[in-house]
Amino acid sequence: MSRRRGGGLLVAGTTSDAGKSVVTAGICRWLVRRGVKVAPFKGQNMSLNSFVTREGAEIGRAQAMQAQAARVEPSALMNPVLLKPGSDRSSQVVLMGKPVGELSARGFFGGSEGASPGKTLHGGRQEALLGTVVECLEELRGTYEAVICEGAGSPAEINLRRTDIVNMGIARAAQLPVLVVGDIDRGGVFASFFGTTALLSAEDQALVAGYIVNKFRGDVSLLEPGIEMLRGLTGRHTYGILPYAHGLGIDEEDGLRVSLRGAVRESVVAPPVGEDILRVAVCAVPLMSNFTDVDALAAEPGVVVRFVDRAEELVDADLVVVPGTRGTVRALEWLKERGLADALARRAAEGRPVLGVCGGFQLLGEHIEDEVESRAGRVQGLGLLPVRVRFAREKTLARPVGEALGECVEGYEIHHGVAEVLGGDTFISDGDGHSLDGCRVGAVRGTHWHGSLESDGFRRAFLRDVAESAGRRFVPAPDTSFGALREEQLDRLGDLIEEHADTDALLRLIESGAPSGLPFIAPGAP
Repeated sequence: MSRRRGGGLLVAGTTSDAGKSVVTAGICRWLVRRGVKVAPFKGQNMSLNSFVTREGAEIGRAQAMQAQAARVEPSALMNPVLLKPGSDRSSQVVLMGKPVGELSARGFFGGSEGASPGKTLHGGRQEALLGTVVECLEELRGTYEAVICEGAGSPAEINLRRTDIVNMGIARAAQLPVLVVGDIDRGGVFASFFGTTALLSAEDQALVAGYIVNKFRGDVSLLEPGIEMLRGLTGRHTYGILPYAHGLGIDEEDGLRVSLRGAVRESVVAPPVGEDILRVAVCAVPLMSNFTDVDALAAEPGVVVRFVDRAEELVDADLVVVPGTRGTVRALEWLKERGLADALARRAAEGRPVLGVCGGFQLLGEHIEDEVESRAGRVQGLGLLPVRVRFAREKTLARPVGEALGECVEGYEIHHGVAEVLGGDTFISDGDGHSLDGCRVGAVRGTHWHGSLESDGFRRAFLRDVAESAGRRFVPAPDTSFGALREEQLDRLGDLIEEHADTDALLRLIESGAPSGLPFIAPGAP
């Protein structure tokens, strides 16, 4: 592919969770393996899973994963608008990597209400953001040979089309060809493809080049008659039929969809090295954020990771993780209501391992003063760590490096809470004995650092310590590399595109845009 401005594609979907993120990542990995300089892009993302770039910008974790697939460093340009839900009706707005306000859904999508005090955003803000989104996309297109954009939800959200900046809004503004992904495992994929197209305006339909079927099981020949009928009905090509793939384990946008008592991942790992397994229980707190922190544990042979919401489910756990949350005070109340707070206190008294991460670390402390997130004022914590937390209006965004348990550890910080550590042992230090973050009392540890368990040496040392405290004859595998496993997963996504998509047609689409003369499908937009 020759380097020129304008190469690009928007990957839309018939629904949320249709596979847009993985298809976008797969196309990025397939292109970069062909020698194409490619970048991912998502104009607006709504997610509680986020990441910090090296320049200190907060973006969606899915876009950071897609950047890794493209073998480029993630940047704020790749996700200029990030919405982090704080309730069913309001979200924190992160613009170009920095928080700029808290808005209700009505306020964000064009109304005038909803901005937090001192952080007022002006009316028509969604439409005004389109300019920023287009500028970021154009900057990427001036640097990369191809930019693969991901949509959000469905492009046929007719109630939101006027202010859309992530689906057909950006496609129209940048004249991007669009592929619509449908999850056939859910059923109804042909009706979804047809209905999605038929609810778009003529101008939007002109950019919808065709479809990708995702998560197909069985004999493709049985599907082919339907594909031909779909082409007859819409005049559009199906660019790929991707098979159902187990154990991909790539970063998802939203932790809220995780089944409470389901395994955290379908990761395919080797048998345990030692005689015992380790059971890890993750408290599925409300507004759980960056649940990807436990992915590295799930990738370890012999470690079983599950989400739980009942006190009795902590009884046989060798380690309990209290993860990050967008609502620390709300999560604290939830733990108390469900009896989990008392169960955690019993574990601490018995010397059984507990790990709190970010918001989970904060609520393990003595008290929280919050006039920012919940505005609840002073709230008593669980009192398991000698820590006092005060919420600041400025958000800490960082990519720190330190040492813990004699091993190098890296992470990233995303939090408003500022922790004052009043005692306990050092958890993460600078290597010279000076504390950098968190603390430890007995078998209870807490840290603000997300992603620390991805550091292989530290993870193994931590698991050895947990196993000793739990009395388990568990041995960490000496050669598990989380980074290598992630690369294998991304290569599998690239393989899905290379082996099961019409790659020649896909290249033409990225280079030349949507084919001319695509038919209009009635009735069109209301």
